[in-house]
Amino acid sequence: MNRPVIDMARITSLATRASGMVEGIRGRLLAPEARKIAPNFTATQLAALCGVDKAHVAYRITKGDLPAGQLTPTGGRREFTLDEVRRWTREYRRTAMRPAGQQAITIAVGNFKGGVSKTTTAMILAQGLSMRGHRVLAIDVDPQGSFSTLFGILPETEVEEDMTIVPICRGEADDIRYAIQPTYWPGIDLVPAAPLLFQAEFSLPAMQMNDPTARFWDVLNASLEGVRQEYDVIIIDTPPSLSYVTINAFMAADGILVPVPPSALDFASSAQFWSLFADLGSNLDQASKRGKTFDFLHVLLSRVDQSDVAAPAVRQWIQATYGEYLLPVEVPKTTVTSSKAAEFGTVYDVQKYEGSAKTYKRASEAYDRVVELVEQSVVEAWRGRAAAGVAAAPATA
Repeated sequence: MNRPVIDMARITSLATRASGMVEGIRGRLLAPEARKIAPNFTATQLAALCGVDKAHVAYRITKGDLPAGQLTPTGGRREFTLDEVRRWTREYRRTAMRPAGQQAITIAVGNFKGGVSKTTTAMILAQGLSMRGHRVLAIDVDPQGSFSTLFGILPETEVEEDMTIVPICRGEADDIRYAIQPTYWPGIDLVPAAPLLFQAEFSLPAMQMNDPTARFWDVLNASLEGVRQEYDVIIIDTPPSLSYVTINAFMAADGILVPVPPSALDFASSAQFWSLFADLGSNLDQASKRGKTFDFLHVLLSRVDQSDVAAPAVRQWIQATYGEYLLPVEVPKTTVTSSKAAEFGTVYDVQKYEGSAKTYKRASEAYDRVVELVEQSVVEAWRGRAAAGVAAAPATA
């Protein structure tokens, strides 16, 4: 029996079938009108975000200067919208807010290997920082568009070229503002991505060939200049490769976050990541005669499976290798994160978890800690710049 020839027509048919399936699944899982809706928060959750106790929240409500939320129909508890939560957290967390005159801190989340929770980590950061009062710009530069999908956008059918960074990579735009759109999550705006972003891998080198003075690695960084005073944190989700677009993301970044699961293959991949990035960065430093600096660099142990007998050994390798760069928190691989990923969401999208409360708490506390640690680095970066009298973005290659 002859096997059918797998030609491009068959591949096109498969692509159509896969896209249709994803769109159908998303249509069933996401809210039909708003698609995705930010969760409400209890008084207990609000108190935790503000760093006070629940009794203090009740007292402050009596003063009438902050949102009082709404009592549930039974009157059993009080709930707050995310917009209301953000008003509270900006009031109670003033010391962590962006100082006057300072610009947004840009964070690139990256790794050479897929399946390491890179995009989920970027989303968690955006959501967590927003909940804590920060205004966040999320930028998706991965042609797969997974970051965009988590915001309820289907890249293949809903994202046009002029909604992405493609015009910037072609030299047709120099300010990213045109591509920014609001999201379902208050406090977060988005620049989405789609498969058409692959064009950038041809446009950027062509730009350099046509103009030897062009800085192909700096176009994204330059495009952010006009919006750095409008956001507190800019988070860029990168492709799982050292592409031209990835280079732009890292060169635009003030901080880097690299999730690494405790597996031998992921550890080896991360070693390649640093080696190639170091070589490339050094060459760009020499070409531009300016040194690229970062305010912080963090490695995060992600998808930690306690039942994996090999994980402890690999964890030791990672700790020995990354030392002071390794964040003192581990994100567990749990059914909570797996189920929400299947629903195009994260732990923070959960309104009410139907599974084990202990499992949910373990996952949410780990992510809370990640956000807390990264926020500390962001605040320290602002303070460092203020002490040095620096308001502008750091030096780029």
